[in-house]
Amino acid sequence: QVQLVESGGGLVHVGGSLRLSCVASESVLRINEMGWYRQAPGKGRELVATISRAGFTNYADSVKGRFTINRDSTDNTLNLQMNSLKPEDTAVYFCNAKRYGPVENPVTNFWGQGTQVTVSS
Repeated sequence: QVQLVESGGGLVHVGGSLRLSCVASESVLRINEMGWYRQAPGKGRELVATISRAGFTNYADSVKGRFTINRDSTDNTLNLQMNSLKPEDTAVYFCNAKRYGPVENPVTNFWGQGTQVTVSS
């Protein structure tokens, strides 16, 4: 299985920046898809950004232009650069990895433990 360890969460003021990092137990270039999801209090888990094995990225409309997802194959990390942070960005952020398998079990999800991001006004 893929193990994911997150870091970088914290408390910042509105307009500030934060960089999240997720260390994977295998090459990020061999993981089919990786991404960041977040869950605010009382809300469901929502997609923030994903990056495919080929390097294609996808962002939630709410973070487009502010967040950037990337991989670093030198240390097997998935990163999320968050700029111009808003109070509504406050949530627990989770690192995700997807492994594609046989048709009877086509996708296996792996999750990090989550890291808290709090944006104060």
